[in-house]
Amino acid sequence: MTWVILTGRKGDLDEAATPHKIITNRDYLAHPALFRGQRPKIINLSSSYAYQSRGYYASLLASSRGHRVIPSVETMIDLSARKLYENALPELEQALNRCRADLGGSFPASVAVFFGIGPSKAWERFARLLFDWFRAPALEVVIKDGNWATISRIGFRPPARMMEDEKARFAACLETYTSRQWRDGKGRAPSRYSFATLVDPKEELPPSSIASLKHWSRVAARMGVEVEPITRKDLARLANFDALFIRETTAISNHTYRFARRAQQEGMPVIDDPLSMIRCTNKVYLNELLTGHGVPVPPTVMIAGPGDMERAADQLGFPLVLKIPDSSFSRGVKKASNLAELKALANKWMEDSDLLIAQKFLPTEFDWRIGVLGGEPLFAVHYLMAKKHWQIVNHERNGRPDEGGFRSFTLAETPPAVIDIAMRAARCIGDGLYGVDIKETPEGIFVIEVNDNPNLDHGCEDAGEKDAVWTRLTQWFIDRLER
Repeated sequence: MTWVILTGRKGDLDEAATPHKIITNRDYLAHPALFRGQRPKIINLSSSYAYQSRGYYASLLASSRGHRVIPSVETMIDLSARKLYENALPELEQALNRCRADLGGSFPASVAVFFGIGPSKAWERFARLLFDWFRAPALEVVIKDGNWATISRIGFRPPARMMEDEKARFAACLETYTSRQWRDGKGRAPSRYSFATLVDPKEELPPSSIASLKHWSRVAARMGVEVEPITRKDLARLANFDALFIRETTAISNHTYRFARRAQQEGMPVIDDPLSMIRCTNKVYLNELLTGHGVPVPPTVMIAGPGDMERAADQLGFPLVLKIPDSSFSRGVKKASNLAELKALANKWMEDSDLLIAQKFLPTEFDWRIGVLGGEPLFAVHYLMAKKHWQIVNHERNGRPDEGGFRSFTLAETPPAVIDIAMRAARCIGDGLYGVDIKETPEGIFVIEVNDNPNLDHGCEDAGEKDAVWTRLTQWFIDRLER
């Protein structure tokens, strides 16, 4: 990985304090071919980020040259006036005041935060959040102390304005930021790219097992790509990587969405991207989207009140399937056998959701899952229903969820009509990785849902197409990095 540090003038940063290449912003601006054929990560330490200054243009042109840079022009603009960043202040001030006890009860007039690292451990929570909001190498926060400390100003603090002790701390924070948590000590050649894989080792039903991700790592290594696991605690160092693959169950309300947004802001290819999460995680939206594009879905009724329950019963008959808009792994999906069951379940769920979705029950022994990547089919598998149950995962048993089995197929063995409908459905969502659930019935082929975070496990989803699945996944990221 190539890190390039831009300074306002020679001597702003001690070259002996960092192993990375240091050049002036003047040289960077004047030589657009300086890093041709490379994708360096730029740390812009210009003395000024004012509009149309050299520091401003350095970040602007870094973006146009395909170089990842901090701070971005967007961050420069955000911090140019208090009214542009005041929406961040309530959350930051809450984190700031939580530091009070660790700081001995009072705050200094200002604090300098370098790459999300404060002057001591007591500042850790606040410093990380500040860097989460504003990705900049060095920030100064002016504090007004009181019963509730408030933030008067947030601004940049370039090395040219640092005291000698601050410069030493900045150099240490710079090294921490640019170093890798997992370094290859086996003497292998450096990889072209490094992909972060967001995982939760404790998740009960992860979309990919750790063993499967290790298998992908071996395949990717043959293509010059290093795959490294990260967890929810690693948001601050996400920019150290070239791409992000999220392998936790996604939700708009948890950290997975924040990781996806950060990756997108950094210009990194990401699966799952934020828009795909938004589109896939809500079944109400998904049903409308697919219907609007002519993709066949089961007969459906939206339930927004008691009258809709009667209408669902009349139009769909019983049994029918009731769904919470935002759910995964068969959770929040129940079968109602009569109107009384429907009303009891709907009234309970509508305490938390203004809308529910009711669909005609289509009994099958399996669901097709077609993986689609970049608009093209990736894998095909049957997910079998759990034993003595109508879903592929039975959450009603005590203890661990009971999953049905699977049968894998090559794409050549899969009915063309199933693949065609899966591709049509996935292309409504985007260009990433999707798992399209399909029921093949005597009445026709119906898309049940499109998953933005589909299972991808070695020995299951890849059993038909073998390592071609992992090779194509790796190549998808590479293609987007090299565009």
